[in-house]
Amino acid sequence: MKIALINPNTNADTTMRMVRIAAPHFAGQIDGLTAGFGSALITTEDALNTAGKAVLALQPQLEGYQAVVVSAFGDPGQEALARALSMPVVGIAQAAMSEASAIASRFCVVTTTPGLVARIAQRASELGHGSAFAGTWITPGDPVALTTDPDRLLAALHDATVAALSDDPAIEAVIIGGGPLAEAAKALAAQVPVPIVQPIPAALRLVQLGLSTQDLHT
Repeated sequence: MKIALINPNTNADTTMRMVRIAAPHFAGQIDGLTAGFGSALITTEDALNTAGKAVLALQPQLEGYQAVVVSAFGDPGQEALARALSMPVVGIAQAAMSEASAIASRFCVVTTTPGLVARIAQRASELGHGSAFAGTWITPGDPVALTTDPDRLLAALHDATVAALSDDPAIEAVIIGGGPLAEAAKALAAQVPVPIVQPIPAALRLVQLGLSTQDLHT
C-alpha cells in the first residue's frame, strides 16, 4: 500500500522529517509531497487558507496512491480533497482529535502558533469534539525560532503542557499540534502525567484501521 504524505508548507526538509516520523508507523510505502506555493511555516489563518489551495493543487500527483495524509495541523484542503478523491484522505488534526477523544473525556492542544488558535477551535467543533475540547495552549516565543532549536522547543512545549494541566485539571490527554513537532512530543510523553497524542502517528493509525470512506471524510 502506498500513502502520500502531503506537507502543506513549502519546506521540503520538513516534508522529509515528517516522512521519517511516519515511517515506523506504517508497513507500506510513504511518499512525501511538498506544497508548490505558500509559506515555509504556517502560522496564520491566511497562510492556512493558502495551504489549502496548495494541497488541492497536488491532486494530479496522487494517482496510484491508496490514501493521503494532509500533514499540517488545521487540515488545510483535507475536506475538499476528500470530496474529490475516492481514496481515504486523513488530516492530522482530524486523526489526533479522534484519537484524543477516544482515550479522554477532555483534551487540549499545545502548539507554537498563536495565530491559529481560532482555527484549531473551529476544527474541533467541525469534527464534533467541541464539548471535549478544552482549548489551545501556546508556547512563548517566536514559532520559527522555536522550531529550529529542538531543546528549546521541547522545554517550551513542556511548560505549555504543564500550564494547561494546571489551568484545567480535567484535561486527560494533550495533543501536540503540529506534524514536525512529533519528535518533541515523543520526548515530552515521558515527562507529563497524561497521554500525549502525536498527530502524524495518529493519522497513520486512522488510515490502517480501514475505516470506511464516509468515516474518514467526516
